[in-house]
Amino acid sequence: MRASVVNYCAEIGKDPLLVQGAGGNVSWKDGDTLWVKASGTWLADAAVKEIFVPVDLPHLKNEIAGGNFGVTPRLSGESSLRPSIETLLHALMPHKVVVHVHAIEVLARLVREDFDTHVAVPLGNRLKWIKVEYKKPGADLARAVHEALAERSDADIVFLRNHGVVIGGSDIADIDSKLCLLVSLLESPVCETVPTRTAVKALKVNSGVEYQPIVDGSLHQLALNPALFERLGADWALYPDHVVFLGAQAHCYEDEKEFIESVVHNEVMPELAFIRGGGVLAQAGFSQAKQAQLRCYADVITRQPRDCALSSLSRSQIGELLNWDAERYRQQMAK
Repeated sequence: MRASVVNYCAEIGKDPLLVQGAGGNVSWKDGDTLWVKASGTWLADAAVKEIFVPVDLPHLKNEIAGGNFGVTPRLSGESSLRPSIETLLHALMPHKVVVHVHAIEVLARLVREDFDTHVAVPLGNRLKWIKVEYKKPGADLARAVHEALAERSDADIVFLRNHGVVIGGSDIADIDSKLCLLVSLLESPVCETVPTRTAVKALKVNSGVEYQPIVDGSLHQLALNPALFERLGADWALYPDHVVFLGAQAHCYEDEKEFIESVVHNEVMPELAFIRGGGVLAQAGFSQAKQAQLRCYADVITRQPRDCALSSLSRSQIGELLNWDAERYRQQMAK
C-alpha cells in the first residue's frame, strides 16, 4: 500500500490543477496506524522525502467517539514532523485510503454561492457524496464532517465549501477513478487571455526595494484582464490556503505612479502588488509556496463565469486563519 500511495502522491503533487505547494493531504490505514502527510510537507516530494508520520488510530477514534475534536494526534512512532492539521478528517473516513486535494475544477465551483446549480446538478447520483459548509480547518471542520457523515455513512466524497474535496477509497485505483470523474463532471471553461502590449518591467521604490515581475507570465492576466482585476478586490479571500499564504487582501493599484506613491507616503510595503494593465509584481523572496498559491488563485478565478457570484471568507474567518499557530507552523515548513 505504501508504495502505491507514495507514487500517486508524487504524481498528483506535480500537477498544479490538483495540488498546490504544501496543500492537500493523503493517508492510508495499516492496522492501528494511520499514516498521514505531515504538516507543511509537499506531496510532490513523496518519492524523495519522508513526508508521512504514523498516528495512533484507536486513540483518535476513542477521542472522536467522546466528542473531543480538538484532540492532538498521538504519534505511534518517532518523527520530528507534525501530523497534518486535518488528520481527523482521515480518521473520520472509514476508507483504507483517503485523499484531500484542492483540485481546481472542483474548487472553482465550491467557491460559488449556489452549490446545487454548480455542483449537485452536474454530479447527480453518479457518486455518493455529502457537503459541508465552510469551517475553520481542524476541530471545527472535523466536527462538521462527523455530523455530515452521521447522516450518510456510505459517502465516499466530502465536498468542503470554500476549501476542497475529500475522497475515500479502497485503494489508489479507486481514488483515482473517483477523482478523475469529479474533475471531468465539474470542468469549467477558462476565460480568454488579454494580449500583453508591453513587457512587464521591474520597479524600484524610493526605499530601494525592488519589485520584480512574477515569473509565471500567465499570472499577469490577473492585472491585465479588467474583469479579473475587479475580482481581486471583491473576491480575494476564497479559501484557507490562499489567505494563509497570500494574506487577507490584494494590494491593487491603478498605475505605477499610484503604487510608488502609496509605498512612499503610506509606508505600506506589500509583498505582492497588482497594477491595472501593468502586471503583477513581487518583492524578492516571494516563496515558491506563495507562487503556487497565486497560481492556484488564478486557475480558480479564470474559471468563473463573468456574472457568477462568489462566496468569500468573512473578516472573522480570515482572522481565525491568520492568528492560528498551526498555520504559522505550516507556512514556515512550506517555504
